[in-house]
Amino acid sequence: METLRILIAEDHPLFRKGMISLLTSVPEFEVVGEVATGEEAVVRAADLQPDVILMDLQMPEVNGIEATRRILQESPSVRVLVVTLFEDDDSVFMALRAGARGYVLKDSDEEEMLASIRAVGRGEAIFSPAIATRVLAYFAASPPGGAPPQAFPTLTDREREILHLIAQGHPNPSIARQLSLSTKTVGNYVSNIFTKLQVADRAEAIIRAREAGLG
Repeated sequence: METLRILIAEDHPLFRKGMISLLTSVPEFEVVGEVATGEEAVVRAADLQPDVILMDLQMPEVNGIEATRRILQESPSVRVLVVTLFEDDDSVFMALRAGARGYVLKDSDEEEMLASIRAVGRGEAIFSPAIATRVLAYFAASPPGGAPPQAFPTLTDREREILHLIAQGHPNPSIARQLSLSTKTVGNYVSNIFTKLQVADRAEAIIRAREAGLG
């Protein structure tokens, strides 16, 4: 039986320890490393070249989406399985666009988690049942030949409007003037946008927005 070499990228020490305990109990799995930040995940993935990375989304320094994107740019043969608490549409589709091969929730039972890791290790795409339902619903919302699903569906119309202006390079005071809002209100909207997009700063938000055709 071929051994599946696994790198765990997870900033919560108790969950990380639990995953290591679970994986080391399975003969065909070998945990080759563990990291607590996205930046460490990028560096260790390049060094270790694991078969599978279990990737949390919310980590310090670099989030799991950006870490996945950077890892797969350098090592396209690595397979990333997102293991997270987030099940919103934006998180799911950002992960898929970044190149993740699977998406499972942290509250999955042990058998589902192990089956997901094995599937991704074989090169398959895998989703938790709740996530699979979201994926199907997302594409079903756009009829054949119709318009593609709207980018960032969890954003409100106002948040999407502000993100469009951010992507054009406008600072908050300029956005406030154009939309007849206070600078403080715009700042609150921007904070909400960053949270929903899981980006760390304005530069990353601009990249995400332009990738989606805004700006």
